[in-house]
Amino acid sequence: MRKAQQKPLTWLGNSLEAIKSFSPEARRDAGHQLGLVQAGDEPDDWKPMETVGAGVREIRIHAETGYRVLYVAKLAEAVYVLHGFEKKTRRTPKEDIDLANKRYRDLLNERKRK
Repeated sequence: MRKAQQKPLTWLGNSLEAIKSFSPEARRDAGHQLGLVQAGDEPDDWKPMETVGAGVREIRIHAETGYRVLYVAKLAEAVYVLHGFEKKTRRTPKEDIDLANKRYRDLLNERKRK
């Protein structure tokens, strides 16, 4: 049985720069988890983020503090990384949800135009 070809990662907005700002340990883990997603597998620790959009998931990274990567992998052509941020409170800040939601809506609108 052949494994599906890896999907490319597409970074939306400043999501790549955001993840590059993570601690070295968290950055390594984020890369590993996104690699799993690219290969069609599930990350080790995730939850659905329907508040952002249908099919959006949050990778939870536990290093010296909490980090989150929001992405959508349900689209055939790529894994879209919507947002990455350091989580400082139990509740995900509204600004982070709103930013990821805007990038998700913009992505869907762009795909419709093509």
